Amino acid sequence: MNITYGIATKENIDELIQLRIAYMVDDFGSVSDEERAGMEKQLPDYFERKLGTELVAFIAKDDEKIVSVAYLHIIEMPANSILLNGLYGDVLSVYTLPEYRGKGLCTQLMKNLVAYGKERGLGRIDLSATKEGYPIYSKIGFKDRENRYTDMRLPL
Repeated sequence: MNITYGIATKENIDELIQLRIAYMVDDFGSVSDEERAGMEKQLPDYFERKLGTELVAFIAKDDEKIVSVAYLHIIEMPANSILLNGLYGDVLSVYTLPEYRGKGLCTQLMKNLVAYGKERGLGRIDLSATKEGYPIYSKIGFKDRENRYTDMRLPL
């Protein structure tokens, strides 16, 4: 195993698409043919427009193959008393190929992601943890969110 860490470029879009779909299958148990086709249609353009600006993909490679990824979605909102510059990050789709799990790749990717966020002046980084990921994120310093608001959503 020859693991190196870095940030994905547009040359990695095809691999990122496959890893995104693998993440969805892993997280939801399956992906229908229609869902897969929808992702394969939308993701190339999305990554082409957003990768490296609003979306930063931290990757671990074994030789030339991406084996683990963690996305940082950078969000700008109107400044407030907590986020004076209005910038924060949201972690998305942290995924490691099954045969590479338990080797510290995710931990290192998350440390790289946090360092990047600090360098870019993000006011905070948010994430929603799975039970499997919770110990990793907690070890890095993420805390449970206390919220005086109730999260709500209106599907359209």
